[in-house]
Amino acid sequence: MNQVWRVVIVGSHPTSMLGTKLILEEEKDLNVPGMAQTGQEAIKLVEETKPDVVLLDYRLSDSTAETVLEQMKAVAPDSHIVVMTDNDGLSLVQSLISRGASGILSKQASPFQLIHIIAGLREGVTSLPLDWVKQAIWPLAASAMSEGGLPLSETETFIMERIVQGITYDKIAMEIEVSRRSIDNYLRKIYVKLGVNTRAQAIEKYALYTRQGRQLYA
Repeated sequence: MNQVWRVVIVGSHPTSMLGTKLILEEEKDLNVPGMAQTGQEAIKLVEETKPDVVLLDYRLSDSTAETVLEQMKAVAPDSHIVVMTDNDGLSLVQSLISRGASGILSKQASPFQLIHIIAGLREGVTSLPLDWVKQAIWPLAASAMSEGGLPLSETETFIMERIVQGITYDKIAMEIEVSRRSIDNYLRKIYVKLGVNTRAQAIEKYALYTRQGRQLYA
């Protein structure tokens, strides 16, 4: 039997979230420890529960998925985040994946499709609608690093800018309204992306690319 995976649901409509919860908990290996309706509630819940999967409504009452995705990954880097959308998910896929999403699913998806994407994540794979694949948008653009730039998100770039300026981690955390521990999580991701091991090495590499006027964003 599979290990029980915990799934947090984030959405604007309580009735829809309850329906999704009932679908998930019909599976013996899925449990829903909590639900949230706003971005800030969701970030706090994800930080507290460290779920295996977050089902994140693209459009919340106070924000959109892009706004909270990176903050969720900062407080729970091992959590898979699946964005649920009514919009044209194809146009959003690259932006959301680059911010840390593990997949995108239509809100009109069947219960089987919902369970299927979670089952795939257990095995380290995700799935995309066949219609998207048939539209021949592949391959996705090459990574910024392969093109000579730094593959940092906007938030990660802001953090590096402030570090270079000598701003303390506690003050940076206050400026972007995250916990001090979240800054540590961001830094671990930055070090991996830059291929460095220390703060000094990160500053040196960041400063080098800045002086050369190269691309900073992923």
